[in-house]
Amino acid sequence: MKRLENKVALVTGSTRGIGRAICQRLAEEGAAVAVVGRSPETVEKIAQELRDAGFNARGYAADVAKSEDAKATVAKVVADFGRLDILVNNAGITKDNLMLRMSEEEWDAVMNVNLKGTFNFTQAAVRPMMKQRSGKIVNLASVVGRMGNVGQANYAASKAGVIALTKTTAKEFASRNIQCNAVAPGFVMTDMTAALSDDVRAMFLKVIPAGRAGSPEDIAGVVAFLASGDADYVTGQVINIDGGMLM
Repeated sequence: MKRLENKVALVTGSTRGIGRAICQRLAEEGAAVAVVGRSPETVEKIAQELRDAGFNARGYAADVAKSEDAKATVAKVVADFGRLDILVNNAGITKDNLMLRMSEEEWDAVMNVNLKGTFNFTQAAVRPMMKQRSGKIVNLASVVGRMGNVGQANYAASKAGVIALTKTTAKEFASRNIQCNAVAPGFVMTDMTAALSDDVRAMFLKVIPAGRAGSPEDIAGVVAFLASGDADYVTGQVINIDGGMLM
């Protein structure tokens, strides 16, 4: 029996990169997957690809920054699948700039998606999880949220907020058998990092003891563990997935 068999997982920001890899891994582990993203066409495309591979998946379009979208999406998932066991808050954006040049719009956009979006979906998902008296929430933080980074005041602050939100959620819902943890990826090869120059990539690789960048699949594997019964006694934790970069 696969360790996530008969479980239902909702993954935000799941149409590419880390989110897409998480959907794939959770499906391989036996979960039915709700693919959530902003574009109706794209979420349905990813869901169809999963169905074509023999998995149970549906697409849901939502803006994570809108509380009403989060509540409506969770309600649809529960109506369609009958329950919700796993929430992965993966949706995130960057709008990098030096602090002196960062606009209010750049600050607000990143905070609204990365931090408020995580709060919105967590608040919506814990309700059915409380009724079931079981649930797993995995939030995507970042090593940048633990160490800061030049030109990323908004992103670093949002991810530090995700870490604090993770710990608070874990404390508030532990008695209801709901575990909440976070993973903090380091330098991972995605569409976002692929746009960096060779010099910048080389700079990152110099400070990674493992000597390589991470892959979306590296992140997905740890998320799958935290979403499973193997992590029933793990809550309020932040696991760095960074090849040893931040020890």
